[in-house]
Amino acid sequence: MTTTSTSQSTPLIHMRNIRKVFHTDEVETHALSDVHFDIRKGEYVAIAGPSGCGKTTLLSILGLLDAPSSGEYHIAGTPVGNLAAADRARVRNKEIGFIFQAFNLIGDLTVWENVELPLTYRDMEANERKERVQRALERVGMTHRAKHFPAQLSGGQQQRVAVARAVAGDPAILLADEPTGNLDSRNGEAVMELLRELHAGGATVCMVTHDARYAQHAERSVQLFDGRVVEGSEATVQTA
Repeated sequence: MTTTSTSQSTPLIHMRNIRKVFHTDEVETHALSDVHFDIRKGEYVAIAGPSGCGKTTLLSILGLLDAPSSGEYHIAGTPVGNLAAADRARVRNKEIGFIFQAFNLIGDLTVWENVELPLTYRDMEANERKERVQRALERVGMTHRAKHFPAQLSGGQQQRVAVARAVAGDPAILLADEPTGNLDSRNGEAVMELLRELHAGGATVCMVTHDARYAQHAERSVQLFDGRVVEGSEATVQTA
């Protein structure tokens, strides 16, 4: 009989019965209701659905930017759903890499400094930070722009820098929030190809998108509607 090791059987991301309720005056809004799904190490998962379905709320909880009202959330077997804000920030900095729609680069820092910044919040030697930044910029083809500022880059180049910043810390999972939303189709496809390359290299990727075309790049799609998971299906991966 074949036995499965604990590391193989434990999902990297495990959510069960996640609910998120927002209270405004006398109004109670149920943004998420009984959401449950798993992401295993090395998977590429898309969270898809129309605007207002709860994707942003779910991403905030996945990324430990917010806490659920109730339910279970584990990262690599460790419960993280009810951590205090300071503890969420510590785990987030180490375990999660963010790729934002708006890039979120700091205008008065160079490309190199933008990528290095999250690493400065860790107890990490300068030489190791240098090696990580260099390697991350090489992965996205932006070493030649290391001394440039964000305003000197195209939108596609800025998103590549944002990806480098996300992977420099060697996170357990990459969370991409509409990563092509501010790009034209050509640069959008280039960023999707970069995510495919990172996944092929072993990265675990979870991408939030409202665009079915980009959801098809993932191995699996989790569909949200009115705050609930309504479908989880294997997606057909399309290559350019």
